[in-house]
Amino acid sequence: MPLRHDALYPSRRSPVLAENVAATSHPLATQAALSMMARGGNAIDAAIAAAATLTVVEPTGNGLGSDAFCILWDGKELHGLNASGMSPEAWTPGRFQGQTEIPFRGWGSVTVPGAVSAWAELSHRFGKLDLPTVLAPAISYAEDGFVVSPVIGALWQRGAEVLSDQAGFAEMFMPGGRAPKAGERFRSADLARSLQRIAESGGRDFYEGTLADKIVAHARENGAVLNATDLATHRPEWCGTLSTDFKDVSLHEIPPNGQGIAALMALGMLEHLDLEGLEADDTLALHLQIEAIKLAFADLHSFVADQRYMTEVTPQDLINPDYLKTRAQLISRDKAQVHGPGAPKHGGTVYLTTADSSGMMVSFIQSNYSGFGSGVVVPGTGISLQNRGAGFTLEPGHPNEVGPRKRPFQTIIPGFLMQGGRPKMSFGVMGGPMQAQGHLQMAMRTQLWGQDVQTAADAPRWRVIEGNKVACEATLPEATRARLAEMGHEISVEQPDSAFGFGGAQLIERLECGGYAAGSDPRKDGQAGGF
Repeated sequence: MPLRHDALYPSRRSPVLAENVAATSHPLATQAALSMMARGGNAIDAAIAAAATLTVVEPTGNGLGSDAFCILWDGKELHGLNASGMSPEAWTPGRFQGQTEIPFRGWGSVTVPGAVSAWAELSHRFGKLDLPTVLAPAISYAEDGFVVSPVIGALWQRGAEVLSDQAGFAEMFMPGGRAPKAGERFRSADLARSLQRIAESGGRDFYEGTLADKIVAHARENGAVLNATDLATHRPEWCGTLSTDFKDVSLHEIPPNGQGIAALMALGMLEHLDLEGLEADDTLALHLQIEAIKLAFADLHSFVADQRYMTEVTPQDLINPDYLKTRAQLISRDKAQVHGPGAPKHGGTVYLTTADSSGMMVSFIQSNYSGFGSGVVVPGTGISLQNRGAGFTLEPGHPNEVGPRKRPFQTIIPGFLMQGGRPKMSFGVMGGPMQAQGHLQMAMRTQLWGQDVQTAADAPRWRVIEGNKVACEATLPEATRARLAEMGHEISVEQPDSAFGFGGAQLIERLECGGYAAGSDPRKDGQAGGF
């Protein structure tokens, strides 16, 4: 089938068609990725180069202290990597006694960062170029500086307003006492030196060398309990993927501790809801997707955690086709409803994707969680640390209850579609709880309704908040919003860039001719490119 591009929605972009492609949330990261493939590297080298560059040019969403996940097709088989870190060994439930929730900022929210370990592991197993070569663009942008882009400038200002008092934040991110504005140059010699140490040590310096010592020392100075053993024992995990079939494709996601399973559950429900004959923007089509994701989220927040602790309800229970069929039967085609979790057993963020002419495709995501994460920056290193610990609950007995050496629930998820045992599309939608919802919307638009990757990224989005509350972009027609309200959805309207709550999509689809189509979200500063 030839590529169809219908300019259905306002956008300044067209899909990029080429043999080697990259789509990221920042043009400099896209160009770093393409430069690696141009010099003989593969899609993994390109993805790592882009990821490292994003820690420099998009610090509002990620940093060296991020976590990461990856799904990749190596040309023969699909792999899944979980590089999220665990909690410190001293994080027992008793440590948080008297509190109602885990701190959202500061050292009390920091778990072991895993992004650097993902770069090292992916480079060692699949890369063609050495790590110093792959990290060279990021090092250059940190040392020589880069010009701040518009979306990042706005987010930087918002972050500075709430994080200026966090340890090390102002020193790193507020030169001259304020956040840099769009069009101004920002540089960090400290960050350049840290990237250089990571490159030369194959990533180990971050976990066992000079950088690790500085992280632990800063934790101790601020009353935190992250220690040298916590860092030194961290290892990324090759975890495979979970999948759900829909029509003639299968959606693959990283297994829990992430929220990707919610997209699988919702898609599995929609398989039973007869969307044939509906158009992509029909009110009924939107309603059925909203109701399916609501049911999925009810189970997500009740059962999903570090997979080792999902002993009563397993991931396989949640995506069992028979269970999803029973959940789908709860959905009314006429009205919005609120359901609790089911009974499966009866008894931040930056996202990027790359693909090369050899057939390798990479879906990669890394994040500090909320904006600049914890707000903590380790002095003299440029290392900003995530606040993933806030993903735990203090509810006794919950599978996601905080505990030692345990992975918290994660929002960041890479997506991947397979068709007939071959790669179809690598994609992701960054943006907290929007991510699983975005995966569902991208999969449906491209696979059921035949939209190309750029059109799917341009289309208006919706986001379930809680109960029957649903946020819609202002670009969704007023008549459609009114009909959804008549069905019982409590609709609020947000501008597409309002708090960036509808995320940012990057997509690459394999074409039948052997090339690729790449799309990049107009809500971000990003770029799809290729050659």
